Amino acid sequence: MRTLLKSVTIIDPQGPFHNKVMDILIDQGIIQNIAPSISDDTADLVALPNAHVSYGWFDPSVSLGEPGYEERETIINGSQVAAKSGYTAIGIQPNTHPVTQSQAAVNFIKAKEDLVSLFPIGALTIDTEGHDLCELYDMHNAGALAFGDYKKPINDPNILKLALEYTQSFSGLICSFPMDAALGINGMINESPQSVQLGLKGIPKLSEHLQIKRDLSILKYSGGRLHIPTISTAESVGLIREAKSQGLSVSCSVAIYNLALNDHMLESFDANYKLMPPLREQEDQKALLDGLLDGTIDGVTSDHNPIDIEHKNVEFDQAMFGSIGLEHTFGVLAHITNNIDHTVKALTGLRKCFGLDMEPISMGGTANLTLFNPDPSGVAHINELNSKSKNGALLGCTTKGKVLGVIHGIKQFWNEQ
Repeated sequence: MRTLLKSVTIIDPQGPFHNKVMDILIDQGIIQNIAPSISDDTADLVALPNAHVSYGWFDPSVSLGEPGYEERETIINGSQVAAKSGYTAIGIQPNTHPVTQSQAAVNFIKAKEDLVSLFPIGALTIDTEGHDLCELYDMHNAGALAFGDYKKPINDPNILKLALEYTQSFSGLICSFPMDAALGINGMINESPQSVQLGLKGIPKLSEHLQIKRDLSILKYSGGRLHIPTISTAESVGLIREAKSQGLSVSCSVAIYNLALNDHMLESFDANYKLMPPLREQEDQKALLDGLLDGTIDGVTSDHNPIDIEHKNVEFDQAMFGSIGLEHTFGVLAHITNNIDHTVKALTGLRKCFGLDMEPISMGGTANLTLFNPDPSGVAHINELNSKSKNGALLGCTTKGKVLGVIHGIKQFWNEQ
């Protein structure tokens, strides 16, 4: 299969063609030629208005329900949603039933891989209960990308210490959710005057700061590789910035909803805004964006978590935490940054943290590409959703840009133009 991309603007700061308008010829999933003008009558021609191309986007925090919660989402449909949203690889969280905690469970996910690369995140502890480590090495050999108990903090510091020490033998990555469970118990939103006014139990920022300080201290002692997913406060940015300056092997992400929204949205008591971590204050929003732009935060995740209507369209205090986000992350993020280089960096930066390849777009390289038009503006609308669940916190947000399609090796997906 030969494909010729005509007049595409390449966004690739690490490569030789950054910001240049070029033709790209791809044959059997390999980039054969990049030049200002290429003619090839044997290739399928792709000529799209204002097409830009970057290395394929990656999101390490995607929940797909299957197995156990297929009514929320399935792996096949979720993969199609990811491709439609511009992603060529996703990390699938272990919050399934049963949880992903064995070679067989990892193999189950990998066997459904098609257009989008599926990277299972294995559970860190058995049944994600926080007591005993899972068979991490076996899952690593089967293809698990990292290990963590999704949205559940590691309460036992010795568990984290043992995990960081044990995984050094195979360069494993440990994900530690930043919340002190005792401080955040039964909390639903950010603890602030807003939570008092609304009469909802709060989750203090302190719960995040204390956990991060503890985790960084353990990392400094034990060594290893630590990822802190979805930080949400200004002080967390400062703590990780300092840790990186000290040379600690730590990375972090921010959820798109913590960049786009703040706790003023909660005045509506809309359960779509019941999120974990919770929406914080405007000062935190600004600090998170600053941390993303200066490289302290390694990338943005959709934190895509489908919840069925029976568990979301209920009273706020009864609703489950979580929002879908794959389909609108690019558009909302591009509007927030208003800079396409920053947007692409945020959507690809977590590849390196999770040990995935990200080679320059160049001749002889594998075609792992996302194509998009950075200009169209709009508003995130429920009619655009292809996810089985519709619990979207980003609905109503201003968007900028449109995903055109993805090319992942010999496989391609194109959105309707």
